[in-house]
Amino acid sequence: MKEDWQLRIIQIFSVLGLLVAHYLYLFHEGVLIVGCTGTGWDDCGAVSGPTAPYSAIGPIPVALIGLLGYIFIFLLTWLKDWEPMAEGYLPELLVGATTLGFLFTLGLTGLELFVIHAFCRYCLISAAFMTIIFILSISYIRER
Repeated sequence: MKEDWQLRIIQIFSVLGLLVAHYLYLFHEGVLIVGCTGTGWDDCGAVSGPTAPYSAIGPIPVALIGLLGYIFIFLLTWLKDWEPMAEGYLPELLVGATTLGFLFTLGLTGLELFVIHAFCRYCLISAAFMTIIFILSISYIRER
């Protein structure tokens, strides 16, 4: 449907974000070796590696939180197809979920910039996806 173009693009970026978050989760768990150099500003190990101090909140890896967030946002975009009565609440639910994800992403990027003094290129890609999703959800609620 023409009026749901934002939802379809959100679905695409949610799947892309899910793939990046899954990759980062596997890296955090030590299953994969990430393709970042360990020099200069580009140091994925210092940001999201298994021994990175800010790569987990308690026992929960940040990448797992991102993975679950992208899954939740993806499922929200299908909510009106599953439950037509929920269509009236979908824009608010979507903006609420994406706002939480966007604020979480801003906090993590702030940690990279001001505390860790290094960036993970995959984390920045995920941050860009979440920013696009957030902007699209704002566009969706404004159109509704």
